[in-house]
Amino acid sequence: MPKVLEFKLPDLGEGLTEAEIVRWLVAVGDVVAIDQPVVEVETAKAMVEVPCPYGGVVTARFGEEGTELPVGAPLLTVAVATPEAAEAESSEYSGNVLVGYGTGEAVRRRRRVRPAPVGAPPAAAPVTPSGPPAGAAPGHARVAATAAATGGSAPAAMADGPVAVISPLVRKLARENGVDLRGLTGSGPDGLILRCDVESALRAEAEPVAAMAAGPGPVAAGSATAGTRIPLRGIRGAVADKLARSRTEIPDATCWVDADATELMAARAAMNAVGGPKISVLALLARICTAALDRYPELNSTVDTAAREIVRLPAVHLGFAAQTERGLVVPVVRDAQARSAASLSGEFARLTEAARAGTLTPGDLTGGTFTLNNYGVFGVDGSTPIINHPEAAMLGVGRIVPKPWVHQGELAVRQVVQLSLTFDHRVCDGGTAGGFLRYVADCVEQPAVLLRSL
Repeated sequence: MPKVLEFKLPDLGEGLTEAEIVRWLVAVGDVVAIDQPVVEVETAKAMVEVPCPYGGVVTARFGEEGTELPVGAPLLTVAVATPEAAEAESSEYSGNVLVGYGTGEAVRRRRRVRPAPVGAPPAAAPVTPSGPPAGAAPGHARVAATAAATGGSAPAAMADGPVAVISPLVRKLARENGVDLRGLTGSGPDGLILRCDVESALRAEAEPVAAMAAGPGPVAAGSATAGTRIPLRGIRGAVADKLARSRTEIPDATCWVDADATELMAARAAMNAVGGPKISVLALLARICTAALDRYPELNSTVDTAAREIVRLPAVHLGFAAQTERGLVVPVVRDAQARSAASLSGEFARLTEAARAGTLTPGDLTGGTFTLNNYGVFGVDGSTPIINHPEAAMLGVGRIVPKPWVHQGELAVRQVVQLSLTFDHRVCDGGTAGGFLRYVADCVEQPAVLLRSL
């Protein structure tokens, strides 16, 4: 007799207590292998795939796409072939962990999951001997209902296969706003449906509605049409909580200085001219940061408010701000003080690509001790950023642009950058912060200064 085992949402680590179901990767009736990813969830840290520690047939799913589940809530049930194969604590299984967090057995085979047909069992109801449960997946149900109302049948695309959408974020945006992806024509390669296509469809729907709703009098402040409410959850909610906590707890201050980056840019060009992996400007600035933190370790610290102690940290785990489709994230380069400029360039590139793809792990996003914020990519010169709690400081870098500059006693056009340091005034005073920033500026203006620290 098969034994039915319940797989619960595992502990996601880093204090995370819930996750939102973004996309189911299996349907009821599918055969899954040990450690096969079964659902894609979004936490406050990242979007990750959750593997099932059991192998067998999926008999039920719990939770629709777009809903949040607490850690420990049932995700799905699996019928395994024999009781012996169903021992949850057996060393054969990896346990309730996320992909990349200690899964012990490589998946030997994967079953390609086909989209559930119209009338497929819903996510939250188990299969019973009397037949499949009523209902269908939200997108399929909407298409089926439309076909029934018009007396026709479901669109041919429903039977032909999945729509041309890769990003789960695009699917989520469409789902939350009731947009039928099968009715859209993608503007991406080979008809791929992009976020802008969904947003265009939403604008097209909103224009006639807005015209009909327009009236001679003002809209009442308490009416339903007074504004759009956007839940603060997922990454947006986590960022909001962290920034609010930073502003509440940290007495921050900011100092800044303009620097002539002409020689730094020339040094980078010379490095890249000799071949090998390209060195990024961000990597050079990161190397300068680690050298400055070695001189001014007060800024690589955190404050233990309960013990009323400043904790100076031995290693520099360097965070860097990255803007993605899901919002602002801060990936962390581990042990940045031990890396060369080439190694830093490679790690920045790897983490940036993972951030854009939404595949950063919670480990990639936590544990930072100092943050480097290159807001110059947005075309701005300066900023007073909020410290990434519980860190003690953040170095901001503006755009590098040609400006008039007095060089060797004469007016010249030079590559100028504005550097700013926002710091926790509890860990140091202005003299330390100014010394740090001045050393960074000196290295930018004369890269040879950095050689003394190497």
